Amino acid sequence: MGGISRAGNERLRVLLVIGATSVIQAAVRPGSKQMTDWLRALLQRKPRKVAAVALANKMARVAWALMVRGNVYRRPTAAAGAAAA
Repeated sequence: MGGISRAGNERLRVLLVIGATSVIQAAVRPGSKQMTDWLRALLQRKPRKVAAVALANKMARVAWALMVRGNVYRRPTAAAGAAAA
């Protein structure tokens, strides 16, 4: 459960961080639905670039879990997200 290591596919790692940076840019806009409680708390205590790497790490773990289990991603509802935190 650490950061994204330098092992593995460099191109994939770069794409995950770029995607996370894009999500953060969209999330900070007023009225955006991209902002989650987890991301808001992270951005309050860490710089944006560090938060982007953390979000990329989370995205990679979610993608890996979906591929291993053969599931389809379903965005958590607000009530389920609050109960999990």
